[in-house]
Amino acid sequence: MGMSTVAGPAEAEALARFLAGRRPVVVLSGAGLSTESGIPDYRGVTGRRRRSAPMTFQEFTGDEANRRRYWARSHLGWQAIAQARPNDGHRAVTRLVRSGLVSGVITQNVDGLHTAAGAPETIDLHGRLDRVVCLGCGERSARSRLDERLARVNPGFRAVAAATNADGDAELPADRASEFRTVACEACGVGTLKPDVVFFGENVPAERVHRCYDLVDASFALLVLGSSLTVMSGLRFVRRAAREGTPVAIVNQGPTRGDSFAALRLDLPLGPALTALADSLGA
Repeated sequence: MGMSTVAGPAEAEALARFLAGRRPVVVLSGAGLSTESGIPDYRGVTGRRRRSAPMTFQEFTGDEANRRRYWARSHLGWQAIAQARPNDGHRAVTRLVRSGLVSGVITQNVDGLHTAAGAPETIDLHGRLDRVVCLGCGERSARSRLDERLARVNPGFRAVAAATNADGDAELPADRASEFRTVACEACGVGTLKPDVVFFGENVPAERVHRCYDLVDASFALLVLGSSLTVMSGLRFVRRAAREGTPVAIVNQGPTRGDSFAALRLDLPLGPALTALADSLGA
């Protein structure tokens, strides 16, 4: 499928024309949509990874020192995530859902900002950072509660200055991480706690993936927002759409792995573009 790249004042109009008559549309969003909320993405416009690579599921579950390091860094970065609020891009997507143009949102983000913006039918593909799960008994609980417990057993720890990644994982010297104290599950008293998100090296639950495929299969267009599509968990839906002949539009600052599948490709900030799109469509 040939790709048209658009930049300039006509972006929203071009996207509106592309989506016109293609209801329903399914949205696939990534970290780039949340940067205007103050949450950094994993990659800049060059496509190169920012800061450190995320910890894998195998590293987290296989070594207590790794879990200590993860929770120390996450404890520092959590406030940036918890205090983030939906931006104009999230609000515009909600308008498009409520207007009937968008049938659902698949988000690769773990920040919960689509839900906070009021978007129904949001599938959190990689889970939610505001929840934790016990690997022993399976109990799920609020991250805010865990944060209070960690603060109590690590007084003054947040005085450490740190830069934060998109998953709330912050930079931290190794010697400081080794001093951090973790806590067990409150429900069973012994279980290891893990954020209720899908780590690298961990599989997205099959039922969740099938729900996403159902949305894509029932749509007349796929709109990718702020994702470099680097990982297969998101790229597979673009490939599915292309295989089924469903047109794909990508709005992202920087290259993506899905560009060759896109019928329309726009490189511009999402907040203004999506607001203009919603306005243009009367959403």
